[in-house]
Amino acid sequence: MILTLCTACAAPLPDEPMQCAECATRYCSERCERYDRRRGGHGKICGAVASGGGAEQYHADKKYKEAVAVAVAKCAKDTAGQTCYICYGEGDEDGLVRGCACRGESGIAHISCLAEQARRLVVHAEAEARDLDDDALDAAWKRWCICGLCEQDYHGVVSCALGWACWKTYVGRPETGGQVRQMAMNLLGAGLSEAYHFEDALTVLEAELAMKRRLGSSEQNILVAQTNIALCYYKLGRHQEALDLRREIYARGLALGVPSKDLFIDVLNLSWSMKECGLCAESKSFLREQLPAARRALGADHDTVIQLRWQHADALRLSDGASRDDVVEAVTLLEELSRTTQRIYGTSHPLANDIRNALGWARETLAAFDTSTSK
Repeated sequence: MILTLCTACAAPLPDEPMQCAECATRYCSERCERYDRRRGGHGKICGAVASGGGAEQYHADKKYKEAVAVAVAKCAKDTAGQTCYICYGEGDEDGLVRGCACRGESGIAHISCLAEQARRLVVHAEAEARDLDDDALDAAWKRWCICGLCEQDYHGVVSCALGWACWKTYVGRPETGGQVRQMAMNLLGAGLSEAYHFEDALTVLEAELAMKRRLGSSEQNILVAQTNIALCYYKLGRHQEALDLRREIYARGLALGVPSKDLFIDVLNLSWSMKECGLCAESKSFLREQLPAARRALGADHDTVIQLRWQHADALRLSDGASRDDVVEAVTLLEELSRTTQRIYGTSHPLANDIRNALGWARETLAAFDTSTSK
C-alpha cells in the first residue's frame, strides 16, 4: 500500500491499522476513524470511495487524472494539431503527450492509449508464461516506461502520468500474487521522481522496500529498492544520508557480483553524492578507475557511460586545486558529450540540456582562469 499515513491525523500507520469497513480507508486508531467519519468529511465520500474500488484504487484513479492533465498541458505546444499514433485520434478529452526522444510527428499519443498498449502486452505475456523473469514478459513490462518507437525512456510529467496509470491498473493485485504489484509500485516511484515529486516518491519507495522485506525478496532486489530511496534522499538535499547509503549499496553490489549495467549505475550514483558532499577529488580518482571498464562493458554511447563521463568532467573542474589543464580537459569532454547527446536524444531531452549547462559552466571556469592569468 502507498497510503501509509492516517487519513485523519497524518501519523504513520501501524502494521495493522484501523480501517473503514465499507471503503478500506485506513486510520492509526479507532478514535481517528470516528472523528473523520463524523467531522472530517469521510461520511460524505465513503460511498464514492467504496464504489471506486476502495481507498487505494480511488486515490490512484484520482491521482492518475491529475497527472494526465499536467502532462497534457506541458506537452500542448509540442502536440498541437497532431494525432495519436496508436488510435489515430486527436487530442480530444484525453489530450495528447510526448515524453520520449521521438521527433517531428512521431511518438505523440494519448496516455490512455500508451497505458492500454502496455497493459495488453503484459496480459499476453502473463498468459504465455507465469514466470516474471521470462524475457517476453520483461519486454512487455518495459512498454510502461520505454517508448515503442524510439526505444528511449519516457521522462518528466509523462513518466509520472504513466506511473499512475500503471499503479491504478495493478493496485488490486495481491502482494503475494507475483511481482507485478511490486513492479507497478517501483514504476510509480520512478515517475514521481521524474516529475520532481520527491517527497511523494520517497513514501512510495519506502513502502515498496517494506513490502519486499515482508515477502523475502532477494538481496539484489532489496539493493534496487535502496538505490531508488538513496536517489530521493539526494534530490531532497539529504546528501550525507544519500552518500552513506550509496557507499553501502556499491560495496554490497560488488560483493554480490551484480550485472555490469547495475554496478555502473551504482558507480554513477556514488559519484554524484561524492560531488554534492564536496569530495570531488575522491570522485575524480574513483571515476578514472571505473570509466575504462564501463566503456568496455556498456559501450561509449550508453546512457550510463555518458553520465559517468559528465560526472568526471565536473569532478575535474570542481576539485580543490584544479589546474587549467583539468578545466580544458573538462571542456573538451563536455563538448564531445553535448554533440553525442543531441545526436542520440535530440536537443530538447533533459540529459542533453543538463550537459549543455555543464559545458557552459566549464567554459565560464576556463574563462575565469584565463582572465586571472592575463592580469
